[in-house]
Amino acid sequence: MTDIAAPSRPSAGSQPESASAGRDGRFVDGYLLYLLARASSVASAEFHEQVRARGVPVAVWRILASLKGTGEGLTVGELAKSCLANQPAISKTVDKLVAKGLVERQTDADDRRRVWVRLTPAGEAHVDELILDAKAHQARLVEAIGEGETETLRRALLRLIERAGPGAPATDFDGFSGK
Repeated sequence: MTDIAAPSRPSAGSQPESASAGRDGRFVDGYLLYLLARASSVASAEFHEQVRARGVPVAVWRILASLKGTGEGLTVGELAKSCLANQPAISKTVDKLVAKGLVERQTDADDRRRVWVRLTPAGEAHVDELILDAKAHQARLVEAIGEGETETLRRALLRLIERAGPGAPATDFDGFSGK
């Protein structure tokens, strides 16, 4: 009878150094999609705690940040894509933000079926404070891996998103992924 050795477990602090790092261990330890999701989750966790500490749910941060700089705003469908969430959940959150005076809805003059969601002045002020926190958090992440590698990573991720097709969520926001 042949003994089949159990795969060795990586030490608690070990991190894969290349895309092939998982070759001798678990598949996911070198799997690009896992690493992207894990990096997003780890990088987002601290910032999401800061957002929650301000009394702001992560979904609200995502909506306000997505609307920042859009001028006329976005539709709920566009918000859902940008926020990496489903449309009904975004619609309910937008309702709450309208009630708080942070966003407003406006029917499109050319197509009454289309409704734009945009920031109010109060929403602008609120998101500006959160963006300062996001930029500070991003600066700490950049410091950890360096400006050159950060720019290389950013460009690579944008190319990956672009090649994924039109159905893929396309965002360029710090702290957006992860729960």
